[in-house]
This record gives sequence, structure tokens and C-alpha cells, in this order.
Amino acid sequence: MNIGQRIKRLRVKNNMTLDELASRTELSKGFLSQLERDLTSPSIVTLGDIASALGLSLAQFFQDDPSEKVVFNQNDFFTDEREGMTLHWIVPNAKKNAMEPLLIDILPHSVSFDVSPHNGEEFGYVVNGKLRLVLDGKETVLKKGQTFYLKGTHAHYLKNDTDKPAAVLWVSTPPIF
Repeated sequence: MNIGQRIKRLRVKNNMTLDELASRTELSKGFLSQLERDLTSPSIVTLGDIASALGLSLAQFFQDDPSEKVVFNQNDFFTDEREGMTLHWIVPNAKKNAMEPLLIDILPHSVSFDVSPHNGEEFGYVVNGKLRLVLDGKETVLKKGQTFYLKGTHAHYLKNDTDKPAAVLWVSTPPIF
């Protein structure tokens, strides 16, 4: 185990600066920087203080992290059938992430859910079919292969007014679905 890299990875994971870690451990920023670059080694007491400041026991510090899953397949998806559409959460537990991707199948003559104004941003890619993006009452036609990108400051939804199903990959940040 590379102790310095582990300290840095845990510090960054906890959104903590070197200054914050130094303050919480009463160690100097320079010493911590040297630790993270493996230019020096900590005593067991110092390492215990660092682990504690990072929210871990010393035993937890030395436990291997299970690899964070980065590739998902259909067995990982969560599907929710609703009136006129089917939602596929294609990244499990996306609420904990900065963005939330959904694959949405919209049946003929149906609409997606209304998205209320929020402080985020959204991106969509029409996988198949033809849809209308309704934003503040104004409709824009979207065809297969086209994308949309918008600020979440206005209410909006998608509408399928054709006789064929449509699908869209819809990504929101922060998660709102």
C-alpha cells in the first residue's frame, strides 16, 4: 500500500484541502504534502490522527477499497414503468453522483414528466423517434440523433405526438429524477 497516495485520495474524496487537513491534525501543510508525495513517513500516532481527521479508524485506513464500479450493463439498470413512458436508470444509485443519466422510452401520443425549474443543467440525446421539447410553452422538434442542452431555470417536458415510440438519453446535473 502506498500510504501517501492513500492519504491524498481520501483527502480529495472528502473534499478537503491540505490546509484543512493540516488544521484538523495540527500538522503542517508542508509535512502533509511530503507525506502525500511519499517523501517522508508518518509515525503510527500521526497516521492515526490523519485517519481520524479523514473520518476513519486506523484499521479502516488500511482496508482495501472495493473498486468503484464504472461500467454498467442492463442487469444493473432499474426500470420504472409509468403512464406513457418507461424510465431506465442506467447508472445505479446515481443520486449520489453529480449527474443522473436516464434512458426514457416515450410511447406514441404521450409525454414525459414535467421538470420543474431547478438550479441545474440538462442534456438530452434522441436515441430514436421524434419528440418535441416543450420549454415555456414553446415547442422544438427533436429527431433521432439530435441533442438538447438547457439550463433548468424553466419548466419543461418532452412530448411524443407521433404514432411511433421514441427514446431519449436524458442527463441531469444535479440529479432531479
